[in-house]
Order: sequence, then C-alpha cells, then structure tokens
Amino acid sequence: MTQPSREPEAVLRTNALTARIASDPAGVIDAPARLNPGIVIHVGQSVEIDCRRGGRTHRGLAVHGDVDIIPPGTPSRWELKRRDTALIIGIQSPFLRSLAEQRGLDFQRVEVLNRFQARDLQLEHIAWALKAEMEGGHPGGGLFTDSLAAALGVRLLERHSSASLLKEDRFSMPGRKLRLVLSHIEDNLTRELSLSEIAAVAGMGISNFKNVFRASVGLPVHQYVIQRRVERAKSLLKEGDLPIGQVAVEAGFTHQSHLARHLRRATGVSPNQFRQECQH
Repeated sequence: MTQPSREPEAVLRTNALTARIASDPAGVIDAPARLNPGIVIHVGQSVEIDCRRGGRTHRGLAVHGDVDIIPPGTPSRWELKRRDTALIIGIQSPFLRSLAEQRGLDFQRVEVLNRFQARDLQLEHIAWALKAEMEGGHPGGGLFTDSLAAALGVRLLERHSSASLLKEDRFSMPGRKLRLVLSHIEDNLTRELSLSEIAAVAGMGISNFKNVFRASVGLPVHQYVIQRRVERAKSLLKEGDLPIGQVAVEAGFTHQSHLARHLRRATGVSPNQFRQECQH
C-alpha cells in the first residue's frame, strides 16, 4: 500500500536521541522495526487511530499527550482516520545501556514494554521541553539536550520497562477517563468551557476533579485550557494567513487582545511578530 505523503518535519539528532515532528494525512502507515526504542506522543486534536504492534492491536481515540512506547525490533502499522501530528523520539540504545548500567541494571535483561496510548505526566513534560528546544533552533545546546535525553531514558527504564520501579499515583485519574477529558477539551477549544461541564465528562464532582486533574496533568484546568489554546493559535499562525482576529476565534479566545496577552506570556512576542518569525 502506498504510504500517505508527509509534511516537512522538524528534526533534532544527537548522540543520545533523535526527535522529529511528523504530520501524516489519513491512511495506513507501515513503520519498520528500529534498532532503538521509540516514543510517540500525540500532538494536537484528537484522532481515531488503529495500531498493530508486537502481536497486539489497539483501537482508540488518541488525544494530546497520549504516549506510545515502541520496543526495539518491533514494526508498527498505523491506520489514521484523519490527519495526525506526533512527536517521535528515538533513544539511542548505547545511551540507554549506559543509563541502565549506572542504575545497576543488566541491560541485556531489560525489556522495553509495548505501550499503547499511555499517560505519563513526567515523560510528557520532558518531551515538550525537547520539542520546544527542537523548534527553537536548539538554543540550549548539546548539554541541555543530553540532560533531557537522560531524564527521558531514566523515565523509560523506571516506568516503561521490565525493570519498572514506579507505581501509578493513586491520586491520579485513570488513563481512559483522563483521555476522555482531554479529548473533550481539545475538541471544544473554540467555545466557552465550564469546570462543571468538564468534571461531568469525568463523572466527578468539581472539587475532587480539580485536585485529580492537577495531579494527573500538572496544571490547573484553566491553565491547561489556555495552554492548549495558545498552541492551537501558534499552529494557525504558522500554517496560513488567517486574520489575527479569526485566529483568536478559531483557537477559542474571546477576542484578539486576549490571544495577544497569552501568546506574549508564552513566547514573548505578539501574534504578528510570531507569524513573521515563522516565515523567516
């Protein structure tokens, strides 16, 4: 089957890892087995995805922040119902070996686990920092990227391998329920959202939901929604020539100045400046 054509990718390569942003149209993608373990993190709007990997098949709604862990030597087949964007990270096996040995583990006996649409707040935060470093032109340099790679590799060993040492936080939201909540937010960014509405999706009271959401995502609900709206606006500013006011509406901001205030807080520049920088 012919692979769907991909959009140009942002790529970062070091001796510790490779990272890239890939955007694929609807269709089937056959990904060959790799020598190194892979981490795939869903970015942006929710997408129905079927995935066959390691003798298992998983079908589900991928939402922003969902993590797939791909063991080395494992091919994958992905069926995308519509365009999908992902942050794809490969940890170099020699680098992972050195991290394992530093922790007293026999790397020959450590097996990276096959994970589908998992939630891991710590891994996600490290990955977003790596994404920002990559998209910003690698301003932190090799030392900073290696530090992120080390944190990512240790998390992979501790949480997503046969040597797993950590248990689920009993105060966090179950993965399936959290995906429903995050998908609801992502798919309704363009309109006013209420805390009671989002809590109802989780089947929880407002007070309990606020605490559990923050423990699971690392941000209060309102800050997470603003963060996602800013990211949506950044994508729209990069992709086309929509008027700034229309970008604000499409990203869920009440007016243009609201977008400008939050974008400036996140990036230090206005919407017009951000668009101009992306075009250079």
